[in-house]
Amino acid sequence: MDKPKLEIAVFGGGCFWCTEAIFQRLRGVISVSPGYSGGTVPNPTYEQVCTGTTGHAEVARIEFDPQIISYSDLLEVFFTTHDPTTKNQQGADVGPQYRSVIFYTSAAQKTAAKTILPPHAVTEILPLDQFYPAENYHQNYFNSHKDAPYCQLVIAPKIRKLLDHYGRLIT
Repeated sequence: MDKPKLEIAVFGGGCFWCTEAIFQRLRGVISVSPGYSGGTVPNPTYEQVCTGTTGHAEVARIEFDPQIISYSDLLEVFFTTHDPTTKNQQGADVGPQYRSVIFYTSAAQKTAAKTILPPHAVTEILPLDQFYPAENYHQNYFNSHKDAPYCQLVIAPKIRKLLDHYGRLIT
C-alpha cells in the first residue's frame, strides 16, 4: 500500500500556541510544530523574536494529508480563527511577530491563498524560505498547560469557535 503524499502548510496568526492547538484538532493533520519564519536571523530564539526586530513571525508548520483535508479547508480555518484584518496584532499580542501571514510551499497554495483572502485582510502571502522550530517548551503548549490563564482566556475560546464552525473537520 502506498503511503499518502503529505503536504506542508505554514501559517502565522498570532501566538503560535493558539495556531498549533487549533490545527492539532483537525482530521487529516498529521503533525503541527510551532516555530519561526519570515525573518533574517538564522536559528532565532523566542527571546529574539519577541523583540520584533528579527523579521520572523510566530508560525505553525502543519503536515497534512490532502486526501483527508484540503489546503482550502486549512485556509478557511486559519482565516476564521484569527483576525486577518489587524496588522501586527492578535488580541493583546502586539508586534510584527504576531502578524497574519501565509508561507506557501507551492504555486497551488499561493493561488488558493490569494483566492480565499478575505476583503480588508492584511495577511501577507509569501514563499516559505525557512522554518525554525520553536524551543521544546513551546511544543504542544496548550495540551500541556490547559489550566494556564492564557490557555483558558485566549486559546480555549478559539477552540470552541473551531468546534462550533468546523465540527465536520474535527478528529
